[in-house]
Amino acid sequence: MSSKRQYSPLDHFLFHIDNGVRTLLGAPQITERKNPSETITDENLSDTDKELAGRLMRINHAGEVSAQGLYQGQALTAKLPHVREQMNRAAQEENDHLDWCDNRCKELGTHTSYLNPFWYMGSLTMGAIAGKLGDKWSLGFVSETEHQVVRHLDNHLSQLSPEDKKSRAILEQMKHDELRHAVIAENAGAEKLPHAVKLAMNTSSKLMTKSAYYL
Repeated sequence: MSSKRQYSPLDHFLFHIDNGVRTLLGAPQITERKNPSETITDENLSDTDKELAGRLMRINHAGEVSAQGLYQGQALTAKLPHVREQMNRAAQEENDHLDWCDNRCKELGTHTSYLNPFWYMGSLTMGAIAGKLGDKWSLGFVSETEHQVVRHLDNHLSQLSPEDKKSRAILEQMKHDELRHAVIAENAGAEKLPHAVKLAMNTSSKLMTKSAYYL
């Protein structure tokens, strides 16, 4: 009878190194899901609409790079196996978002953020610290992050041209996933974060958004 392989701490560490390299080099391990925009024909967007959409998708791509760092950092330090598994599955689904945003940036003729390594390492550090504080606080961090991301996606959806159905389909699916991740974290026992922590997270998010818009 075969038994399930048990991975050592070193194995898990190497997995996270591999994930980080894949995240930053544009080769994430995606799930079985299809890109929600792949069946939508390309639109005749104006140059202005394409430029705006490209900048917004670059911001979203940078946000997904940060999400990878956050989830991987938390998975490294999560104490309960089922919490670690939830973090890993959420990270996989965030990889889908990363891939979709990267493809859309290319379609719109723009680049991803030059500051992605900085966002990844910063989020990895914050995720690891949150995990060290305990699983409830780590899950609380996930819940608050996802709710902030949903508000951010709503803002982007309001700015996109009505004709940009491809970008809109991607962001709508991302929004659905982020809400689900927040609910999963809350059902698993997420602790509500102090107001000061939420404010710090929001400030950090604004810094990333403004930087990624141009870089």
